[in-house]
Amino acid sequence: MHKHSAQSSPAENRIFLSIASFCDPMLGFTLDSALKQAAHPERVFVGLVEQQFPEHCIPAQPAWGERLRLAQLHPLQARGPCWARALAMTLYQGERWFLQIDSHTLFEPGWDEQLVRWGHACQSLNPRCLITAYPNPFILQEGKAVPQLVSPQVLAHVVLGGTGFAPDHPVLFFEAVPVFSAQPVYGLHIAAGCLFAPGEIVGALPYDPFLYFHGEEQSLALRAWTRGWDILHIPAVPLYHLYVGPEGSGRPMHWSPELDAQRLTRSQALSEAANTRLRALLWEGADLGVYGLGQARSLQDYAQFSGIDYPGRQLWPEAFKARFGY
Repeated sequence: MHKHSAQSSPAENRIFLSIASFCDPMLGFTLDSALKQAAHPERVFVGLVEQQFPEHCIPAQPAWGERLRLAQLHPLQARGPCWARALAMTLYQGERWFLQIDSHTLFEPGWDEQLVRWGHACQSLNPRCLITAYPNPFILQEGKAVPQLVSPQVLAHVVLGGTGFAPDHPVLFFEAVPVFSAQPVYGLHIAAGCLFAPGEIVGALPYDPFLYFHGEEQSLALRAWTRGWDILHIPAVPLYHLYVGPEGSGRPMHWSPELDAQRLTRSQALSEAANTRLRALLWEGADLGVYGLGQARSLQDYAQFSGIDYPGRQLWPEAFKARFGY
């Protein structure tokens, strides 16, 4: 399936690269990696929401030209990751493909051609497909990015072992497990930091700006799945992610105390409001309009498929590693 050739039209293969960055010193590295490693950088258009102090904003590069669409905001005006991702979607201008990443990402050479090939292959399974993964990690050694390959094949999502529903909200935690497959594997969850899809996702599944951080991936996965979209994991995703280690990320988070204390609306209030919204979506049957669930498939259908029973507030073995024979 991965041998399917991408269509040759430049317009057909254009990719909108959505990035929401918060005070991230790796942002320039990520942009540089994305554009220099692309086989066709002229087809990559970046929608960047840079939440940064003015003195630390990335300097514009002439090589980026009109392919960079930029919204810059002071960090104290920011309202969290989901709000910023929703804002980044407004910079979309009709590209054929949509790729949402985090601002600390390393790209393989030819990543764009690889993803477009997989995009066409997955659309042969379902035109509404979401290709996603928790990517393999990279680390920094003496200032250089070094990939750390966990698995060259599929990395699929399952509920993190030993975790479950809290009594007051439906937020779950997930982990990646290797699956030895040369073909796409149907998934039950998405990763917000690595999400590739047809560009129609922007109109069909706009990011919910009322969420904060935890639960964003569950919300989008369930909104998509109940609207007839399929979640797919592919082998050898051609990018890597800088994960936070024990020593921290080296950058402030939106909820960092020193920044949070300067805002009128604190991160705890935003997080509590998001948990209330997630309860309304998954437990209370609230009508959230375009940010709500679809009618093509139900939460009960999802429970049978995934082992995650939101209405019943239960998790079955197939929601965990057992799904893939662990």
